[in-house]
This record gives sequence, structure tokens and C-alpha cells, in this order.
Amino acid sequence: MSFKFNKQQLEAIKHKDGPALVLAVPGAGKTTVLIYRTHNLIKKHNINPLKILSITFSKASAKDMKNRFNNTFPNFYNIPVNFSTIHSFSYTILKEYAYRNNLKYSLIENFKHPQHKNKLLRKIYLDINGEYITEEKLETVINTIGYIKNMMFTIDDFLQKYKVDIKNFKKIYTKYENYKYNNFLIDFDDMLTYTLNILNKDKYLLNKYRNKFDYIQVDEGQDTSKIQMEIIKTISQPKNNLFIVADDDQSIYRFRGASPENILNFKEIYPQANIFYMEQNFRSSNNIVNVCNKFIKQNTLRYNKELFTENKNIRPVKIIRSETIIDEYEYLIEMFKKHGDLSNSAILYRNNISSLGLIEYLDRNNIPFYIRDAKISFANHWVVKDILAFLNVAYDNKNIFEFEKIYYKTKGYIYKKHINWAKTLSYNIPIFDRLLQYPDLKKDYKKQIKELKVDFKRLSNLKPYAAISFIEKDLKYEKYLKENSIKFGYTYDSLKIILFNLKLIAKNTGSIKEFLGRLKYLDYITYRSKKEKNGVTLSTIHSAKGLEFKKVYIIDLIEGDFPTFNSIEAFEKGQINLLEEERRLFYVGMTRAKEVLDLITIDYKNESKVKDSRFLIELEDIFKDELYKKSKN
Repeated sequence: MSFKFNKQQLEAIKHKDGPALVLAVPGAGKTTVLIYRTHNLIKKHNINPLKILSITFSKASAKDMKNRFNNTFPNFYNIPVNFSTIHSFSYTILKEYAYRNNLKYSLIENFKHPQHKNKLLRKIYLDINGEYITEEKLETVINTIGYIKNMMFTIDDFLQKYKVDIKNFKKIYTKYENYKYNNFLIDFDDMLTYTLNILNKDKYLLNKYRNKFDYIQVDEGQDTSKIQMEIIKTISQPKNNLFIVADDDQSIYRFRGASPENILNFKEIYPQANIFYMEQNFRSSNNIVNVCNKFIKQNTLRYNKELFTENKNIRPVKIIRSETIIDEYEYLIEMFKKHGDLSNSAILYRNNISSLGLIEYLDRNNIPFYIRDAKISFANHWVVKDILAFLNVAYDNKNIFEFEKIYYKTKGYIYKKHINWAKTLSYNIPIFDRLLQYPDLKKDYKKQIKELKVDFKRLSNLKPYAAISFIEKDLKYEKYLKENSIKFGYTYDSLKIILFNLKLIAKNTGSIKEFLGRLKYLDYITYRSKKEKNGVTLSTIHSAKGLEFKKVYIIDLIEGDFPTFNSIEAFEKGQINLLEEERRLFYVGMTRAKEVLDLITIDYKNESKVKDSRFLIELEDIFKDELYKKSKN
């Protein structure tokens, strides 16, 4: 082999028969090992390429592996080596079953489909709950259904174990599943559930696919869900020539149904299995590797690996303490203007909401950026929509439809019956004048409505920054958020940060019209940024997995955000799984860096003192004087 491999890599490449688990640390060259092992089976052992199935979990990864195989071994270009996603493989079995049984399934994942799953779920939610579903709730419904399917739960088993903040979720789930079943419709999750059922009941297809593939390879094994692993195990039997490359320390998708137990229990499932360790990191400097290795050892649910590198020390990992979010942004701008190299730099964060103010600040400072989650539209967030509704009523005091969105989110104790009655009057009369005509309205209510009328008049004369502050404080929107945040599945702080970001944007605008235009512009440049080749990458750590950058800046490292309050609360009750996954996520973020790694925290958020992330404290405890610490005030 022309490529120079270390001893651990060579052992994995040369493995032929029986089950094997390759535990590959970040930057260990796992994809290279997979394609060389494929070549070794074909060239050295004369295995028919059609008998080898390599499974990965995204189209992009499957395509990348195929291209790398063809480029590395050009003489094999015309040999049909199978690199497939688990969903594509399952769909092949499902289509063959449908053909043999004269059935026709329709996939409802394409947005052009007349019964696209989002459209269908919106309708079902409206039918059952009598109200339109928000984008956030729709995402929760879709993710929860996917989790149930991937973990092989029944709806009742799931609801006994977990709580879902969706009204009538069981009815929605049942109606959705029944509608699909009765109309031969399937979504991506159904590809997996249907396929496993087919393999369990159709002996012809089971034996056909078992005989078709003698060797099965799985990439990113830690991301497999329970049902995905069941399909893979079922097909690989009885030969069990199953070769899985994984890193239990990079298992960060439990919320999607990923089950690291598949890897942690591998020896129990296959007692005769070989376990190979690939512990050398070829990506990062010795400074970064040393920090990451000691940090991840704080976890207990893991294989004991010793991450190491032969790369040199380049620059210490830095902990940067900023006083406020603005100081955090200023530090980043200073780094980018001083050092450049934007296309090799990334800003990573725990939650997408961290990027709204960041995008505003980068654009104002002429720093180009590429955002991996460009499909996100901040203008669609319900808090942003609420603020816009307040402003629209201020500028058009006859707009009852905008007021209907926020009448119960402001002071004044106006009820739905008052709104419905006001709708029966002339739309040429201002809203508050209509409300004042409500029959037998009590004196106190009249006083409150008159106050609201004056407040909205005042609001119409304020500049954007002052207007948002007025809505927040004087119109009591802040109180509404505080009282309802938990009900909506948010922390109060996470909602307050949206208002902070809106005020940050508003501060640089002179009129409401300019402010609204700025919001639209930020949405536009966020979408357009996917074509930006020379900008700094902005990404959640989840989306950055598998990527690498010369310089990485991880921001907003405060307790409650990273790790989340939910994982901290569970940990304090003795449940360590969530916190350990958060630590793995932090580890994944750090291991994206090749040479520069800055971990940035703040002292104040929403004008309140906040604590450093416990992960930063752990790093300081581990390394004492080895970490470079700097205050940026």
C-alpha cells in the first residue's frame, strides 16, 4: 500500500472475517481506513465488489467515500463498489417488497409532494387542536415521531417514559400514522420500520439480501439508532462479517434516536468480535490533543482510549473571559481583522440562537461568513413575530388581526370575547375605541384600555431600540415571556436573548421601516451565505461534526447554555447520560480545531451575572497553569 499507515490502522485494514469494531478518535483517518480496507478485500482476498456493502448516514458522506475510493484507486473506477446510506439501502428493500406484492408507496418527504409530511402534520394539528402549529412545535412533533420510530417505542411506551410539550400529541401521532398507512404514504422513518418488518416476515427477501452481501461495513457507528442497527445486524447474519468504525466519544445525536449503546455493548452482542483502536490524531496540534484527551476522560460511559498525536505544540488552548456578549463579538472581530484566514476559521456554538446577533455584528464589520444552518429564518421565530405585531399595531391602530396575535401577551387583561366582539364593528374604527364600546364594560377595564391606547400611541413615536424596550418593560411582554417560557419548552434566558439580539439590530437603525428592512436583509444574507467561499464558518457543534478548521472559536460557554439546565438537573438527580452527551458535544467542538482553539465565556447575559460553563472549570482543574487565560473587558 502506497499510503503510510500506522500499526493500528494497518490492523484494521487487514481484518477480513467476523465482527469487528474500530474505535477511531477524531482525526484518526477513519474514512481512509474504510476505503483501503474495501480495496484490500477486493485486491488481496478476491472478494467480488458487489458482495461488499458500505453504509454511512448521509448522502454527502456516501458520495465522498465513493469519490475518494475512485480517486485513490483509479484502476477500480468501473468496479461497482456499494457506498450507500442506511435509508437508501432500506428503500431498495422496501421497493422490491412493494413490487413483489403489487403495492405502491409514495414518499412524502419531497416538498413538491401534495401531501408533504409538514403539510400533513400542520393539517392534523389544526384538526385536533383547533389552532395553527408554530414552526418550533412542528419541528418538535417531527423530531419526536422520528425518535419514537428509531428507538422502536410504541406510542404508549414512549409517553410513559417521556413528557412532550405538545397538546394531544398521542392523537396527532396516531392520526398521522393511520393516515399514512391507509394511503400507502411513507416518510424517511417509515423506510426503516417497514424494512425491518419486511425482513422479519419475508424469508425470500431476507435470504436474498443476506446472500447478496458477504461483507458489511458501517461508518459513524456511534450515530446508528436502535432500528438501524437491528436492520444491519439482521442482514449481516449468520456470517456476521460486520465491520463498524465508530467513536463512542463522538455520539451526540441521542435526540435523533442515535444509540451509543450499540457500540458500548458490541462485545456482549458479538463475544468473538475483534476490537481495534485507532488513537492517533493526525489533525490537531499537540496542545489541543492533550487538552481534549484529558477532558473526555471525565466521562464514565465510554471505552478507555488514549488520544495522542505526533504533531507539534503550536499554541496553547485559550479561555477568553469577556464581560458581555458585545465584548465577545469585539474579541472575534479583533481576531479576524488581525489574523484574517477567514475560510479556515469557524465560530461554533451550542444553539442556533447564538448566531443572530453574531450575524449582525459580522456584517456591520464587513466580515464575510458562511452559515451551515442557512435554512433558519429568524424572522419566523415567534418572539420576533410578536415584536413585529406590537409594532404593526402601533403604526396601524385599526389592525385587529395583528392585535389578535398579542392582546393576551400585553398588559390590560383583554379577553378573547372582547376581540371577537370588536371584530363585529367597523374596521375603520381604531381597535381601542372599538373595545371601549363593549357592552357593560367595567370602569377598571375602561381605564386599562385607555392606558393601552395611550401606550400604543407613544410606541408609534419611538425609535426601534426604545420601542422594543418599551414593549418589553412598559407593555409587560417580558412578564409574559417569564410566565410562559417553561410551558413553551424554553428557558426564560433563551427568550430574553432574542430580545437582546433584536435590540442589538435596532440600535443601528433610525426608523421602524429601516429596522424591518434590516431583519429581512439579515435573513437574505444568511441564506446567501451558503455560496460564500471565503468567509468564516458559523455553525452549531452538531452541524460541524466531521469538519475541521485551522482556527476554532467556541462561544457563549456559560452554565445553563452549555451544558443545558436540563442536563444539569438530570445529573443532580443521578441521571448522568444527558450531561455526558453534553461533554461529548463539547469534545467534538474542540476536536474540530487544528491549530487555534479559543473557548469564550461571558460574565453577564441579559444584564445578569452568569457562571462559566462547568466544562471550562473542569479544564482549568485538569490543567491548572497549562491553559492560557485572558480577560477581554
